[in-house]
Amino acid sequence: MKTRYLLAFCCLPSLATAAFASESDDARRFTAERVFDLEYADDPRISPDGSTIIYARKSMDKFSDQVVSDLWTIDTRSGNQRPLVSGQGSSSSVRWSPSGDRVIYLTTTKGKPDLRLRYQDSGDSFSLAQLEHGPGAPVWSPDGKTIAFSMLVPDEPATFAKPPKSPEGAEWAKPVRIVDDLVFRFDGAGYLPKGKTQIFTLSAEGGTPQQVTHGKNGFDSPQWLGNGTLLVTGNESEDADLDPIESEIYRVDLSSQAITPLTQRDGPDFAPKVAPNNARIAYLGYDDKQKSYQQTDVYLMAADGSGIKNLTVNFDRSIDNIAWRPDSKALVGQAEVDGMLTLVSIDLAGNVRNLVKDIGGTSLGRPYAAGSFSVASKAGGSSPIIAYTRGSTNRPAEVALTRGSGNGRQLTQLNEDALGQLDLAGIEEIKVSSTHDGREIEAWVALPPGFRPDGSFPMILEIHGGPNTMYGPYFGAEIQRYAAEGYVTVYANPRGSTGYGEAFAQLIDLDYPGHDHDDLMSVVDALLAKNYVNKDRLFITGGSGGGVLTAWAVGKTDRFAAAASVKPVINWTSMALAGDIARFVSRHWFRAQPWEQPEEYWRRSPLSIVNNVTTPTMVMVGEADWRTPAWEAEQFYTALKLQNIDTVLVRVPGASHLIARRPSQLIAKVDNIMGWFAKYDPVKKAETED
Repeated sequence: MKTRYLLAFCCLPSLATAAFASESDDARRFTAERVFDLEYADDPRISPDGSTIIYARKSMDKFSDQVVSDLWTIDTRSGNQRPLVSGQGSSSSVRWSPSGDRVIYLTTTKGKPDLRLRYQDSGDSFSLAQLEHGPGAPVWSPDGKTIAFSMLVPDEPATFAKPPKSPEGAEWAKPVRIVDDLVFRFDGAGYLPKGKTQIFTLSAEGGTPQQVTHGKNGFDSPQWLGNGTLLVTGNESEDADLDPIESEIYRVDLSSQAITPLTQRDGPDFAPKVAPNNARIAYLGYDDKQKSYQQTDVYLMAADGSGIKNLTVNFDRSIDNIAWRPDSKALVGQAEVDGMLTLVSIDLAGNVRNLVKDIGGTSLGRPYAAGSFSVASKAGGSSPIIAYTRGSTNRPAEVALTRGSGNGRQLTQLNEDALGQLDLAGIEEIKVSSTHDGREIEAWVALPPGFRPDGSFPMILEIHGGPNTMYGPYFGAEIQRYAAEGYVTVYANPRGSTGYGEAFAQLIDLDYPGHDHDDLMSVVDALLAKNYVNKDRLFITGGSGGGVLTAWAVGKTDRFAAAASVKPVINWTSMALAGDIARFVSRHWFRAQPWEQPEEYWRRSPLSIVNNVTTPTMVMVGEADWRTPAWEAEQFYTALKLQNIDTVLVRVPGASHLIARRPSQLIAKVDNIMGWFAKYDPVKKAETED
């Protein structure tokens, strides 16, 4: 179980929409409503013989205001495509049977979670079981006769009193909710149901699921080790909640339901993958040194857990996903490498080489490095056939195919109709020396249509969250919207970002926010030196970890005309005691509780320097955000109000930490930010006065 913790619309006029272009230009601009036209590919799953790819085709439903997912197939030889499952809301998690004659997938039927099996020859499909709770991570047994999956098993809720029965027709208050778990609500899920996730098996002909694990803390991520044995991931320690990243890999004998740990170190071990010849198990993990960021390596062990070997000890990048090559002699891994999401080959001697560098494109709003891939399990040999999501600066993810190495052949053109006739921002890469220590910082600049380096343009510095994540040269709808309205928009990977080695990511360990601020200001200085932007028209925004750095920046400098801090942490004490990842914050980011080191928690809180702020600052947060709860933003807003600093609090109803998950929320987020910036843009103010 890998865990990487990352950190009513305001009635502002959307002034930015008309700020830099006339309505006659709209035909070629990436205007707000075009967000609903976007599509992207996700989770491409290639058949065992390499002949067919099934992928999730995701689009924006204007009526439900949701991202919906249909399943489409691609013939890898001809490139022909056709819908496989559509019109059912959202379908996902396709997995091919070992022989390639059937697939299973997750969907909803009449509003209820459904695990379905489809025969590829006839197209017939059926529901495998009546499930009370949503299944997860379905996987086929090697003989294709059984399916394993995870599912919640409810516990009895805690109670201390039996309430009297209400009279018929009475409208009494809802019963009390008693909480006795450390983590009782989680971002995106709300208040968690009482229970644990356990592993079930089910006949591929359908029937009644059989629960095969009963662990006190639950298990997830099943994988088959032979037809009668499963590998699962979990944490069976007494105080599992106090060590939120700890996990081990266990072997489950289905005949006896005996569970045996195969890994036993202090640190997460997860994502086991069994070699096609069943001789070895590859998995991900690391030794927990309680750092804010720790690099994930690929390990190898025998089927009984012996002979553990770190395959990537000499590869200074994290591996996020792995798959075996069909000949069992090497693995394909996904890694962030110097600003690019990359597929690499890892042989059994630990040699690592690059395969594909254009994977990505599944982060639609902001240009995070995000993508997925799969390997044909019975085709390709030493040159595996790989299906993957292809990312680029001017398009969301498409499906591509490669046979071993080199950027692949693109098989889809999902956005040519929506984006092909538009004047999108050009993306320029720059590398800047930090004023703090001369360290090289990589950044990208989105140049608006009609840009010229005459020092007249406004600039937005857009800061990524995490803070241990990575931006890259990928399409971002938010970035394109800013650029379409005339903003030179820059986004960077300051120290603490992933993809540049463990040492670079750990530069902010026990020092965040810190000198990452210097890195970002160095990027702004570079754009001024290139005469790209006007020094009086500088703006700053960012979300989550970027919201923290935005709030920190306005306490450190007054160079920005206006700021928008989105879903920030403002007070680390309240975050470490009430956020959904509270234990991770205290254990890994501070390595002390707030009452043990109150000065350190205060030193790193933007609230500690709020008295320095003079910049007009918008604060925005989702009302259902449990990662950086609304009271974080409210503290900053109130503190600014008390000092008569221009500010506004934007609360997004129903939104979690993924504040722009729904298309209309993405539009509202970006347009309200631009409306706020336009209010303080000296050029626009002068035009308005004239």
